[in-house]
Amino acid sequence: MTQSLAKRIPCAVLGATGVVGQRLVARLSRHPWFELAHLCASEKSAGKRYADACEWRLGPERGPAHGGVGDLVVERCDPARVAAPLVFSALDTEPARELEPAFAQAGSFVASNASAFRMASDVPIVIPELNAAHLDLVLEQRRARGWRGAIVCKPNCTTVPVALPLGVLDAAFGVEAVHATSLQAVSGAGWPGVSSLDILGNVVPFIRGEEEKLEQETVKLLGRLGERAILAASFPVSAACHRVPVENGHMVAVSVRLRGAPSVDAVRAALDAWRPSTLEHALPSAPARALVVHSAENRPQPKLDAESHDGMSVHVGRVRRCAVLGIQFSALVHNAERGAAGGNVLYAELARARGLFG
Repeated sequence: MTQSLAKRIPCAVLGATGVVGQRLVARLSRHPWFELAHLCASEKSAGKRYADACEWRLGPERGPAHGGVGDLVVERCDPARVAAPLVFSALDTEPARELEPAFAQAGSFVASNASAFRMASDVPIVIPELNAAHLDLVLEQRRARGWRGAIVCKPNCTTVPVALPLGVLDAAFGVEAVHATSLQAVSGAGWPGVSSLDILGNVVPFIRGEEEKLEQETVKLLGRLGERAILAASFPVSAACHRVPVENGHMVAVSVRLRGAPSVDAVRAALDAWRPSTLEHALPSAPARALVVHSAENRPQPKLDAESHDGMSVHVGRVRRCAVLGIQFSALVHNAERGAAGGNVLYAELARARGLFG
């Protein structure tokens, strides 16, 4: 690692008491590049010790309770008082609309988990192994908005397991049409999430806004960087999203039409052989295998696979013939790690390695 990257960068977490905020705290409290300097939350929590303000929801496999920083005092989400080169936002959408631009204008690089700005024309959505070049849009964003900082977003948790394998297949063959049906874990609804009487023994065939996010974000992620915006991919994506009684792990059944109608064996070989080529630096949170292809006919499964590789891999299996579009497969991601906190930290690492803040 270069000397510049060896220097730990102070960072803040907005929404530190929530479920995603807690996972960010757990990761950042032991991070080799970033130093957890500020924990921020609502007025109700401000002024309290983190251990007193936050009911810790993570088990010991994610490290000590409260990330070992329970004595830090929670602060208000106020850019005038919280000065940090790097800000991780685990805010809900509405407060994110107000606070994220304020922090960016004040000079912070905002790594956002919220959906508020994902579809803004000058805000990149980033999966580092897939579209690292989109980070360059930050330069146009700063120019156009007059900011010293920036806002960059991670995709919706359900978009990640769809976009990454589709990106591989688009590069290998060309994608022409996609249909995706999600089976989404209850943890994706936050805490306390879905009522037990609504979800136990049940499937809920509607999650507000999820289908639109999956359809719109996928083509933005797989689009190309223009001079002032991302030019979306031209193929259509149709999505149907469901909440299922699983704790962690979003599964998606994907059907895709590929140019030239390649064989199942060719598709499986392309997925299995793929390795990311865009990561110029060894990033601390990057998994050894970003895309894990399973050969067993009953994999992947949330209970068996979601937590592997620190929850940072996308798992693909059941690659087979689709009578309608040509190819179908099942994909899985740990929605709270790669789909949320871990994904945020990973692209912040890439931005730091590229010198976009520091």
